Amino acid sequence: MSGFVGIVNLDGGPVDRVMLDRMTKSLAFRGPDGQGMWSQGNAGLGHALLRVARESTQEAQPATLDGRVYCVAHARIDARQDLAEKLRRAGIEADLSRPDVELILQAWQAWQEDMVQHLLGDFCFALWDIRQNLLFCARDHFGVRPFYYAQVGQSLLFSNTLDCLRLHPGISDRLNGQAIGDFLLFDTNLEPGTTFFADIHRLPPGHVLHCRDGRVSTARYWKLPEAEPIEFRRREDCLERFCELLDAAVSDRLRGESAGILLSGGLDSPSVAVSARRVVDKRGGAFPLRAHTYVLDRLVRHEERHYAGLVAEALRIPIEYCVGDKAQLYDHFDSPEYRVPEPLHLVIGYREADPYADLARASRTALTGYGGDPVLASLLTAHFKRLARGKKYGRILADAARYLTAEGRFSRLYLRSRWNLWFGNKLRDSFPVWLQPEFEKRLELKSRWQAMQNGGHSNHSARPESYKALSSEEWPPTLESFDPGVTRFPVEAAHPFFDLRVASLLLGLPAVPWCSDKEILRQAARGYLPEKVRLRPKSPMAEDPIAVLLRRPDSAWVDRFEAEASLGEYVVRERIPAVCGAEDSFQAWVNLRPLSLNFWLQRRDLALK
Repeated sequence: MSGFVGIVNLDGGPVDRVMLDRMTKSLAFRGPDGQGMWSQGNAGLGHALLRVARESTQEAQPATLDGRVYCVAHARIDARQDLAEKLRRAGIEADLSRPDVELILQAWQAWQEDMVQHLLGDFCFALWDIRQNLLFCARDHFGVRPFYYAQVGQSLLFSNTLDCLRLHPGISDRLNGQAIGDFLLFDTNLEPGTTFFADIHRLPPGHVLHCRDGRVSTARYWKLPEAEPIEFRRREDCLERFCELLDAAVSDRLRGESAGILLSGGLDSPSVAVSARRVVDKRGGAFPLRAHTYVLDRLVRHEERHYAGLVAEALRIPIEYCVGDKAQLYDHFDSPEYRVPEPLHLVIGYREADPYADLARASRTALTGYGGDPVLASLLTAHFKRLARGKKYGRILADAARYLTAEGRFSRLYLRSRWNLWFGNKLRDSFPVWLQPEFEKRLELKSRWQAMQNGGHSNHSARPESYKALSSEEWPPTLESFDPGVTRFPVEAAHPFFDLRVASLLLGLPAVPWCSDKEILRQAARGYLPEKVRLRPKSPMAEDPIAVLLRRPDSAWVDRFEAEASLGEYVVRERIPAVCGAEDSFQAWVNLRPLSLNFWLQRRDLALK
């Protein structure tokens, strides 16, 4: 952990240590526990340390085992015992009391570039092998940890913090129009190998980067496999296996002295909290857990406080509520501390109720429930159609009975939602009328938008809808938004549902009885969560808070905002419809994207000062 930077001069020239030192020092906000720097010949590495795991007490990076291979990493390696056994079979004795960066170095000794086939966890790292004159970098499977790189003349620069690379004078401020087009159409950049800066690239999830003898290349080492169907003879066996894997994932993420949980009153994060409670109780001894919940008490009618409170009480976890009733549109953009490396479409800010600010005061690890939706995504109609195509008529009747007789089912049939899914307007998100015509034409944005509306490629996974959801290009940017390089808080977010072991199991389970309505989470939580939570129907807010704020007179300024000069390259300001008082809150959301981009264009250089 937690911030790193590196420079490799492709022409063999010496590294500029003054520049390397400046870039390393810029990482102090995410690595307050110490800094280290190493350079020799044409390569140099810098690191800012955030101690999260017990094993990192004596950690120092850049790290080396033999003075020949050096490594900087932002990594949490999971299933460490299994990895240690593999290393021993390869002739290397692993010491599990040592930090993860040393396991990465030992994996390099054992398997060289094949090492990534043996690693589990959230990681990005860079290895410099002096003997081979080789740089080898890797990013984890789902893209939890970001990795950026740029080639400036004869120098290759890399870091896990985008703003760090921008400090180099060879990096221009030229923007990537395709990324901006994606943001204006889809809220985020959907090209995994790019950033919003033309000179800076992003290593996609599941990829490695090589630099040998002045040649730079990237390659994919992992792609989400299409899951084969998984069937258990007994329901109890499936539940036991799920709890075993989820507990292993949570345990691997609880290696520090305490942890926070970003807790809601739904099912995903409470299921993670249940697992954390089990793990901590099995270990014995003191391990403080604390829940942090964002709530609205008056802005709109919201039940999050009530249900999250029931979860926390049942699991004996202290809870802290971050009350967002004072929120205003874009209020966080006025804060001197607010800065993000790339645009974020955050219409409501957290200026006076930021869960991360509260969390950072108590812990350096935050567990989330992110990932529960995609790994359990299922469509009943698709499930029964697949059975019908296979002429499994007995299974159709049995599954229909299982579904309808599940406890609490008739309060959770979601008839209105299903009607809208089957017969509702599929293209509610209309193409923006305010895109600058030349910009739209040059990047063929209309065709790109239509292609995304038509859906992605088909697949043959056990539940194709779940595979499609989990492999969506939207997830890596979402996961990166939890990174300290974006939040500016030294807190490591951990997402157990994005653990490969957990995801592989859930992707293979049938929609009935396990995935539809997240039945496996409801059954696994029996005896842990209160019945009011465990059997609770999915209940969205009574009203969109953004719509409520847009009706207030003090929000009228959003229709009169003054455009940054560079916004005109992408948006025709005069064509943006008024959003205050808009009846369709979703279209208001779309039409606020130019304002979010405008704020970022105004403040994008703040982190460089």
